[in-house]
Amino acid sequence: MRTVKIEGADGLLLTADEWGDPSQPAVLMCHGAGQNRYAWKTSAEILSKRGWFVVTLDARGHGDSDWSSDHKYDAEDIGQDLEAVLQRFTSPPAVVGASMGGMASLAAQRVCKHQLFSALILVDITPHFDAKGARKVIGFMSGNPDGFSSLDEAADVISAYNPHRERPADPSGLTRVLQQRPDGRWTWKWDPAYVTSKPGFKAGDEAALASHMERVSRTMTEGMLATTVPILLVRGGQSDLVTPESVREFQRLVPEAEFVDVAGTGHMVAGDDNDAFTEAVAEFLARHHPSS
Repeated sequence: MRTVKIEGADGLLLTADEWGDPSQPAVLMCHGAGQNRYAWKTSAEILSKRGWFVVTLDARGHGDSDWSSDHKYDAEDIGQDLEAVLQRFTSPPAVVGASMGGMASLAAQRVCKHQLFSALILVDITPHFDAKGARKVIGFMSGNPDGFSSLDEAADVISAYNPHRERPADPSGLTRVLQQRPDGRWTWKWDPAYVTSKPGFKAGDEAALASHMERVSRTMTEGMLATTVPILLVRGGQSDLVTPESVREFQRLVPEAEFVDVAGTGHMVAGDDNDAFTEAVAEFLARHHPSS
């Protein structure tokens, strides 16, 4: 594994990890909101051992990538970063986009005249996502703005949010998503403005927030219709963001797309059952973006 810096849009420097042989077919993995590139660590190791060149990317405002000083965190902004990163590849990679990463992938394809990817895997995100579920995610990300007194306290909060996932006995792994301030408190390793800059958030204006979500949905729909490469939707079986109705709308929109439901997982599919998730991805890639 090699860590590299990549220039994105707006002069921001992005951090990525590269796994495997760069001469092999590439897979670019884009995490969800509130995550970073470490969310893909186990999957990246497995896929690289099976012959793919895997790049796991920290989005702007997340992990070790630069924060946007003017709070440009819409799907279109992250999509522009994605387009910049794609220039590193000699041929279009397959892209795995979880939630925010999937939104950005579709936003990028929406405004591009050629196909950016060889295949697209959307992880628990569809154009017609559940608004109540989205508000739950936003609520979690904006909670505890002053951080946590300890990693154990953070583990308790995360466990309450993901009750189907076993709480780790050793919370030290949370240092991948948390950073310690000089006063000893632990805060999330993402820019709070990713959430607080959304229309209507600070004023508690539900109508403005709903309008923003509708715009995001339209952007994703147009991006989906502009995508002609093979598509796979991987849904968390217990997801409150991608409901069964969301899946039906997705299948009506792109009937040729494939669909996998990973039982016993929530919105963070890869973190809840990495083995099942990675096998679903590898099987799809083997048919549509085979390694040598």
